[in-house]
Amino acid sequence: MTTAVPDATTATTTEEAVAVAERWTAHNYHPLPVVLVSGEGAWLIDVEGRRYLDCLAGYSALNFGHRHPALLAAAREQLDRLTLTSRAFHHDQLGPFCAELAELAGMEMVLPMNTGAEAVETAIKVARKWGYRVKGVPHDQATIVVAENNFHGRTTTIISFSTDPVARDDYGPYTPGFRIVPYGDAAALADAIDETTVAVLLEPIQGEAGVIVPPLGYLAEVRRICTEHGVLFIADEIQSGLGRTGRTFACEHEDVVPDMYVLGKALGGGIVPVSAVVSRADVLGVLRPGEHGSTFGGNPLACAVGRAVIGLLRTGEYQERARVLGAQLHEGLKQLLGRGVVEVRGRGLWAGVDIDPALMTGRQASERLAAQGVLAKDTHGSTLRLAPPLVVTESDLEWALERFAAVLSDT
Repeated sequence: MTTAVPDATTATTTEEAVAVAERWTAHNYHPLPVVLVSGEGAWLIDVEGRRYLDCLAGYSALNFGHRHPALLAAAREQLDRLTLTSRAFHHDQLGPFCAELAELAGMEMVLPMNTGAEAVETAIKVARKWGYRVKGVPHDQATIVVAENNFHGRTTTIISFSTDPVARDDYGPYTPGFRIVPYGDAAALADAIDETTVAVLLEPIQGEAGVIVPPLGYLAEVRRICTEHGVLFIADEIQSGLGRTGRTFACEHEDVVPDMYVLGKALGGGIVPVSAVVSRADVLGVLRPGEHGSTFGGNPLACAVGRAVIGLLRTGEYQERARVLGAQLHEGLKQLLGRGVVEVRGRGLWAGVDIDPALMTGRQASERLAAQGVLAKDTHGSTLRLAPPLVVTESDLEWALERFAAVLSDT
């Protein structure tokens, strides 16, 4: 017997709303049975009025929390003026956005796009074109070195160099031109480079893999190797960047400047999708009109919100909050080692927590935390990712850690 699905416009309970979503939404995600209707700062409210502390922050898209007043004000003001033009024309927000983002990153040129995956695809195209036009790699032979357990998106090209079978399987034939090496192994990376190599593409901290921090000195060695061999170092800071780790960019923890930043998520302030490739003029300058584009990339609304995000980052307040509160988060999580937690990793307000699989799965931990009013999400079986908004407070974190301890002790 088939259970009746409620009308989409009349669902008022969690069970009804979940049933509607499961019926009409493609199952490319496996969300927790929580139906959210509003949020402010680090807190969310569901369809039945329950409050939750957001400890995921849209995988870092909500670094500044829900409905940050400065970001809402920028969006509202722009909504009343102009939301979209074709890139056949200039608009008054585009130049300032690109100039301000380039200055923030210490670069010279910006190519605005929409999603993180779109920005990664853009970086790959630019690196290949740079390799042919500047480095002199024979056409159609360019290679890019990437790391095992990477996550750069889910487009066909990107999953072609994924080692995650969930992301990769059944989507072939795959795009060639990538060499995969172990993450954190600088010697293996150097060995993979030859005369056809145009770039090394890495996450300074691997997010989807479970917030994996590389060995100290790894990023600096990657920078040295890339410089020595004349290849571009592309840092995917879509999750790790814009304040999350206690610095504007995670690369800064090793005083490393890549040749190209790939940015997204938090750049849109949790309001609109905004991404960008930020680099030197001699790199992004290889593109000519008509060779790459995006209908919505660099639109006036996106640029206005992005400029407001950059304004927040300029003060250094949020980077410092991530550093100080991150120390509190990691110290609290370390107190749970041996009490159901087997490993804690991360930097700033970003942590990967491995749960003892004999105790529960990461999914079960996420569900039990949600029942306690804390929203987090699992990855790779037994790992929880924690990434609260940078506006979270000390008392919020203390409360969340108490709930986490309660979940572990109740099993």
